Amino acid sequence: MTPFDLMVFSGNPLDRLSEKRDDAAALTALLENAGARVAAFVGAMPVLRANGDGFAALHALDDLRALPAAEAPVLLGRDDEGPVYGLLLADSTLAHKTSGAADAFVDHHESAIAGRPDLHVRDLRALAVENALTRDEIAILAQAKTVLHWHANHRFCARCGGKTVSTQAGWRRDCENCGAQHFPRTDPVVIVLVTHGDSCLMGRQKQFPPGMYSCLAGFVECGETLEEAARREILEESGVRLGAVEVLASQPWPFPASLMIGCRAEAFSRDIVMDAQELEDCRWFSREEVRAMVAGSHPHERKAPHPIAIARGLLEHWLATA
Repeated sequence: MTPFDLMVFSGNPLDRLSEKRDDAAALTALLENAGARVAAFVGAMPVLRANGDGFAALHALDDLRALPAAEAPVLLGRDDEGPVYGLLLADSTLAHKTSGAADAFVDHHESAIAGRPDLHVRDLRALAVENALTRDEIAILAQAKTVLHWHANHRFCARCGGKTVSTQAGWRRDCENCGAQHFPRTDPVVIVLVTHGDSCLMGRQKQFPPGMYSCLAGFVECGETLEEAARREILEESGVRLGAVEVLASQPWPFPASLMIGCRAEAFSRDIVMDAQELEDCRWFSREEVRAMVAGSHPHERKAPHPIAIARGLLEHWLATA
């Protein structure tokens, strides 16, 4: 087993039923299935159901039908228990009572649904950090969050400005005016473990938690290969030039709709010319330092990325393959 095998937000267990999205009879039968469940959101926050001492991410669809929805349910797929939908509830369902606090990485606030004391609204990243749900539930919520965010932000046509409507079980929006078809987007991001000899390159941004350093990353631009994007981003942020780039793994990152593509690359030199607008600090770390950062025992309290992030997997993979 590698550090990438149990990556958070991956491992979605659903059969996405993409072949059923144009089958009206099949879609009606799925929606009327007595076992249909739903992953519900208010804005970017998932709605959880109290379940003993913990929470459950999926609700019986019939249980939430009385709550006002912002969009029609999106068919996420099906597992052995039945179909699963994503449902974006109207903002009016949220009772604006919050508890907890937010730090640089996680929002610990908890809100409620008006009139439903059994329902709780929590930040998805906080749920992942706290291991508050099963791996399958977290992956389903990641899928739902991404596609529901797209619906919330694409209600009008980018071509003519006309109103769009949800079609294909929620996996397309059609313009009522000009007929243009719009599909959910995923934003690819290269995140690169850069090595030179027995050291690796990491940086930190101002919004990072105190002492945390991570692998450098950036969005893939139009007309670029992943390798070209990796070389460009590392050069822009650190001034370090890369040779060969190897893709190791990828991770859905639903904040709001990215795909993190984990790469490994060897630098030609250790000369750093840091972009101070992008980074607060950038430096080389020895293997021993990184091992201490992962273990939480660095003498200067420098920290590795949180285990939910692919950057942590890249570092652990490097340490394990020395």
